[in-house]
Amino acid sequence: MKRSALIIAVLNSFITPFMGSSVNIALPAIQKEFHVDAVLLSWIATSYLLAVAVTLVPFGRLADIYGRKKIFTYGIVLFTLASVLCSLSVSTAMLLVFRTLQGAGNAMVFATGMAILVSVYPPEERGKALGINVAAVYIGLSVGPFVGGLLTRYFSWRSIFLVTVPLGIFIIFLIFSRLKGEWADSRGEKYDLPGSVIYAVTIMALIFGMTSLPAIRGICIFLAGLVCLAAFIQWELKVKSPILEIRLFRTNRVFAFSNLAALISYSATFALVFLLSLYLQYIKQLSPQTAGLMLMTQPFFMAFLSPFAGRLSDRIEPRIVATFGMILTFIGLVLMSFLGEKTSLIYLTAILIVLGSGFGFFSSPNTNAIIGSVDKRYFGIASGMVGTMRSFGMIVSMGIATVVFSIYIGRIQITQEQYPLLIKSIRVAFAIFSLLSFGGIFASMVRGKLRGNNLHA
Repeated sequence: MKRSALIIAVLNSFITPFMGSSVNIALPAIQKEFHVDAVLLSWIATSYLLAVAVTLVPFGRLADIYGRKKIFTYGIVLFTLASVLCSLSVSTAMLLVFRTLQGAGNAMVFATGMAILVSVYPPEERGKALGINVAAVYIGLSVGPFVGGLLTRYFSWRSIFLVTVPLGIFIIFLIFSRLKGEWADSRGEKYDLPGSVIYAVTIMALIFGMTSLPAIRGICIFLAGLVCLAAFIQWELKVKSPILEIRLFRTNRVFAFSNLAALISYSATFALVFLLSLYLQYIKQLSPQTAGLMLMTQPFFMAFLSPFAGRLSDRIEPRIVATFGMILTFIGLVLMSFLGEKTSLIYLTAILIVLGSGFGFFSSPNTNAIIGSVDKRYFGIASGMVGTMRSFGMIVSMGIATVVFSIYIGRIQITQEQYPLLIKSIRVAFAIFSLLSFGGIFASMVRGKLRGNNLHA
């Protein structure tokens, strides 16, 4: 049972980041076909992440009540179907709609896949299993840009969505043939529908507001999102069976600060592939597959180090390993903020190695800390929070990049005349990400010890 769950989780953890990183490398080709501006182009990535962020926690709670395998199965079916529909898109609007469906499907599998994994593995083996699972994420990230570049050049960007379909079908086959049993540790509890609605409105308002900054409309929407967030917290503290156990953040220091560290880490790093994809193809004039090959460097080191870091966090405090990784990430982002037109590719590759090593040491120990700090009945919620911090951090990262583009380039297509402004935008974005990661070092350091304390709410 453990091996079957791990295989399914690993395949799923590969397919979704592969899709994301492949699409990023294909963005210039999509822009050329649909004639979209730089801001709308970023929404092809952001719409997917928005759907994930809005639905991850609600689906995690649904899985705890009705069954994790059931929600996982529905999710991989939806993701596979949406991939086919994305490949058939004939307009930007269609692509955005189907990318949103893809995101909802991914939320269903991400909220449950990790929860299934930690349900079948004992605590002493959990870090190792999570390390392997995280390695699969980074393998997907590493091969995505290169394969996506090849597919974009020789077939078209549409082929990127189609290549994931056979793998999705294979995962569905494994679920029905190998994954026996069901996991629903909160079976019989009432689902908090009002909380889910308030949560969705909150996340959408915060994200739409942030991506519309610095316009007055964006400020107003963002402030409305903060009001909704306060209302959501008050509601969740009163309701008997909340979709998100807010008390975990108040009484569980490791859970709270590990989630904060994850949010900061993804906020500071996710837009890197988006920015470097544009930098390498526009400024350095590299082909899509060459740019993709170069961008493999970072996730390759993530994949290589994650299993080791996961096993290490089974033996020593995850806080120590994760903080070391965050320090390396900070150093890499600071170096990235000095990119210029004449920056050598060797220098850039060296920075990507530092960043890949940093995130490799951070991610699986941090995930181990989050999951390991809660009781079994909260595995679905904790898994959903891991995914929510990841997705919301990714959106924050893309939101920062979008705002910077809006300020320096505006809603126009990127042409050679805008190249100096593009370089300036990239530098400013990486400077902001450096400051974020510096704060992440402290969030990781002060989380407290996972072992030897009563951490459960």
